[in-house]
Amino acid sequence: MTDLRAAERPASSFFASPAPLDPKDAIYDFTIPANRPWSGIVEKGQILRIVDLEGCQAVDTLFYAAHDHSERYSAQDTILAQGAPYVSTGTRLISNEGRLMGTVIADSCGRHDTSAGACSCEANTVRFGHHTRHMHACRENFVIEVAKHGMTKRDIVPNINFFMNVPIEPSGALAIVDGVSSPGDYVDVLAAVDLLCVISNCPQINNPCNGFDPSPVRVLIFDPSNA
Repeated sequence: MTDLRAAERPASSFFASPAPLDPKDAIYDFTIPANRPWSGIVEKGQILRIVDLEGCQAVDTLFYAAHDHSERYSAQDTILAQGAPYVSTGTRLISNEGRLMGTVIADSCGRHDTSAGACSCEANTVRFGHHTRHMHACRENFVIEVAKHGMTKRDIVPNINFFMNVPIEPSGALAIVDGVSSPGDYVDVLAAVDLLCVISNCPQINNPCNGFDPSPVRVLIFDPSNA
């Protein structure tokens, strides 16, 4: 007989936590300055760790298949596959081809958004006024970074906002509110295929997603096969 109570539990409750990773064992370790973009390759079987160094810092993130950029992360398919709107431990990150790209295997924060998308100069103008039109935004960061890999703004799709707190209100509207991440919180993603990861360390200062004070974040890559 099916245990309905178990069936209602999120996938993360069935996911065994891996052994903690020691930063000294990372094969790559880089601190992304506040407001800046970054990209890098995470090979199949490797683990990408993103660390919110100071807390309350949104990290807009995209994944592409490293050898075919036309296959990329799909927020819609990921939400549909897990039947839940947030990303956390156990979430399977699904591509627009329906393929598993990676799995969140550890998460000290507890909830990440994949519905609100990336800020842009145009959205800032509509939401916060024309005086914000000149302010740098995540979409511009993404355009700069994907261009290094032969892509254009047409290749930018709805992203994951790691460490961003976006509750869904009873009306169905999305609310961007104070973050819940603390200094040192991290999320680990195990790559199921070779991935190109593209990050915008969000420069938004008009809403509380970054505590109105953007800060650096750290990215590490671990290769368990070399342990």
